[in-house]
Amino acid sequence: MLLVLSDEQKQHLCFLSEADNAVVGEFGRIALEFLKKGSNPKIYEGAARKLNVSSDTVQHAVEGLMYLLTESSKLMISEVDFQDSVMVLGFSEELNKLLLQLYVENRKEIRQILCNLSPNLPHYHNLEWRLDVQLASRALRHQVKPTVTLKLHLEEGGMRRAQVLQTDPATLHHLIQEMERALTELKSNHCRRILRNIK
Repeated sequence: MLLVLSDEQKQHLCFLSEADNAVVGEFGRIALEFLKKGSNPKIYEGAARKLNVSSDTVQHAVEGLMYLLTESSKLMISEVDFQDSVMVLGFSEELNKLLLQLYVENRKEIRQILCNLSPNLPHYHNLEWRLDVQLASRALRHQVKPTVTLKLHLEEGGMRRAQVLQTDPATLHHLIQEMERALTELKSNHCRRILRNIK
């Protein structure tokens, strides 16, 4: 699978062809720091002063390199596909090898960082339910009013908590239909293609 870069990303990365290999390696380190700790304008300004370029140029080059490395790591692109993806940029053979080395050495760490950045959402552990039916009250002697009480046990980061929900059977039936429709949609070819690209 080849990585497709937009014209803007190609333009941001073209600065790397003018830079020294040591500078490209340093940009790779800055890109990893960007992923771990976020953007730091002071680093861009310091590098821009040393290279006699604007800080925006340095920032765009680092962001372009970060995009190249994160997307390649996210898609687990093979080394051959990575080289073919970078070849489109028109870099020298030496720079292509340096970028490949950056990718190979850091892809596991980048995938780990991306996994840590994804939200830790609570997930299903258990479900208890009870059906209550009110048959009469003082005002109405002949009525049937069913309610379904659900106790949903969730687990998040090793901690368990329970959420109590109450609804009528018609709403529960509608909810079940919507979830079944979503599961059916998930099995469609269109969704499978999208999920394949996300992973």
